[in-house]
Amino acid sequence: MTITAAYPKTEATRARKPRRARRMLLWLVAPSLVLLLLINAYPLVYAALQSVRDGSLINAGDYVGLENYRATLTSPAFWRSVQFTLIFTVVGVFGSWLGGLGLALLLRTRIPGRTVFKTLLLLPWVVPVVVSSTAWNWLVATPQSPLPSLAEALGLGSPLFLADPVLAKITVCVFKVWISVPFMMMLVGAALAGVDGAVYEAAEVDGATRWQQFRHITLPMISRSTYISWILMTIFCVNDFPTIFLLTGGGPVDATTSLVVLSYRTVFQNFQVGPGVAIAFLMTASLVVVSVALYRQIRKAHV
Repeated sequence: MTITAAYPKTEATRARKPRRARRMLLWLVAPSLVLLLLINAYPLVYAALQSVRDGSLINAGDYVGLENYRATLTSPAFWRSVQFTLIFTVVGVFGSWLGGLGLALLLRTRIPGRTVFKTLLLLPWVVPVVVSSTAWNWLVATPQSPLPSLAEALGLGSPLFLADPVLAKITVCVFKVWISVPFMMMLVGAALAGVDGAVYEAAEVDGATRWQQFRHITLPMISRSTYISWILMTIFCVNDFPTIFLLTGGGPVDATTSLVVLSYRTVFQNFQVGPGVAIAFLMTASLVVVSVALYRQIRKAHV
């Protein structure tokens, strides 16, 4: 009788242990969750309130409803910034991904000095963007800079890379790709390291060419990592302020003014907090849409 009575108690005790563990984990995590909520929620709510007011940096202003959003969406400057942000993001994401993929595949081969070569390739990502932008300014900023001088020596004229609107856009996009390729190279390289070499051996036995192996094995096997890298790089590009501001300041004639630069100018130079914060919220909404779309692709990936 004693043994029989003790058995249900043992089972009940075992059933209570997971609940106790979950409660304990919740209590342990709760302080961090509350802290993160306070740190992130308060600025977000305050910014949302500012976006529906006509205040300044020192004055909350009056409630104006959605007027700031209406003014932003009907502003030609906003849509010019949207256009450049799209160009900058598309070139930054896919340009850096293609460069990173190519370098990651190259580093999988038996090339001499691979370790040193890989270390050198990481420098554009490791070096602070202030240093990189200063170096690029030295290379292209004036007619006496090395690249304009080289172009003139080759009979191509003396291009002003940061004074011509079209050349400035190209320069900023190339600069973004240059500093982002190492990041993509590391992500793609980590994904390639997880691909079993036996799959390629089986494909070679079946007579698959290198291109067929790349298209039907490599790309599908790294698809999830690819979508994740696209999400991260999209966020980085849309929110990238120092790359553009340090290189061109958003010029010439606002040709390289992205949404984040426009938001900064609106708030801290024009002292129009409401419209500036409205631009930031519209940026956030677009990033959420793109991230959700890419996340769905991750869930659809079979590998």
